[in-house]
Amino acid sequence: MRMALDLAQAAAAAGEVPVGAVVVDEAAGQVVGTGANAPVAGHDPTAHAEIVALRAAAAATGNYRLTGLTLYVTLEPCAMCAGAMSHARIGRVVWAADDPKGGAIVHGPKLFEQPTLHWRPVAERGPLAEDAALALRTFFRARRGTPV
Repeated sequence: MRMALDLAQAAAAAGEVPVGAVVVDEAAGQVVGTGANAPVAGHDPTAHAEIVALRAAAAATGNYRLTGLTLYVTLEPCAMCAGAMSHARIGRVVWAADDPKGGAIVHGPKLFEQPTLHWRPVAERGPLAEDAALALRTFFRARRGTPV
């Protein structure tokens, strides 16, 4: 999660919402994909950190099915990202900060609880929630010109 938080900070430095994601093959002990939010720079509304990391992991493994891998992300995934994780058959997703407005795992549509979903990764809150939330608050307060 620390690596995902570092990626989130890099996104913030680039003017993007500070969200970072890392796909890990826990069995092999290696990172197979990373991503930082990039929709603004890439003119791509799908360039959320999770999607970028899933694409990188699929390219690195040579397979769009990422069964058995874990995705660490600094913010609870939105519906688009949660759907992509399901399609990729990611084994587990771990997020730091909850997203009551845009999250789709424990908030909003609770996508992984939908009966029509074909694949449900293990989903859990993880470490560094306060650090991830602080990065987001700092970013948005700076954009609004309000004190942290």
